[in-house]
Amino acid sequence: MNRRKATVAIVDGGGANIASLKFALARLGVAGELTVDPAVIRSASHVILPGVGAARSAMGRLRETGLDALIPGLTQPVLGICLGMQLLFEKSEEENTHCLGILPGTVLRFSPAAGRPVPHMGWNQVRRVRDSPLLADVADDSYFYFVHSYAAETGDMTVGATEYGWAFSAVVESGNFLATQFHPERSGPLGAQVLRNFLERY
Repeated sequence: MNRRKATVAIVDGGGANIASLKFALARLGVAGELTVDPAVIRSASHVILPGVGAARSAMGRLRETGLDALIPGLTQPVLGICLGMQLLFEKSEEENTHCLGILPGTVLRFSPAAGRPVPHMGWNQVRRVRDSPLLADVADDSYFYFVHSYAAETGDMTVGATEYGWAFSAVVESGNFLATQFHPERSGPLGAQVLRNFLERY
């Protein structure tokens, strides 16, 4: 468990919703620094890869700044959020985008159906698949806030799953890379607990 004061680098991938994330971190007593500076990212105790937007443009931004090569080699805890989680995978069906390749698999688009519009937007339950410090003090089947049209299938790295036509990975963990498909910064006290766990238990 990390007991030192966390220093958090927020990777600037050009997405929105950064203010909400910074406010959520501030409520936990941590100042997140939005940056594309490799030195700042390497020296941070924790790195967050957020994202609201399109996979292709986000990956283009990471390639322009050289962060597509930097991020896979990071050794400190890294948390992907929403699109940031999807970018950790090999590929996204969104514009057939090649992503960071840290996690195996392709991110798939939801198919709309009656009563199941796309994007998947709003509160949904996360079922614990296996134990992880990231979900410490979070009850099984708790509700978190989602906004997304693409998701990853469940697999060996899945920690929590959510149903929306099919079971998708809501929380993943592989080595020092963790991610949530939901937005912890918009998920109230339980979302704050997930962020606290990331900062204090890794």
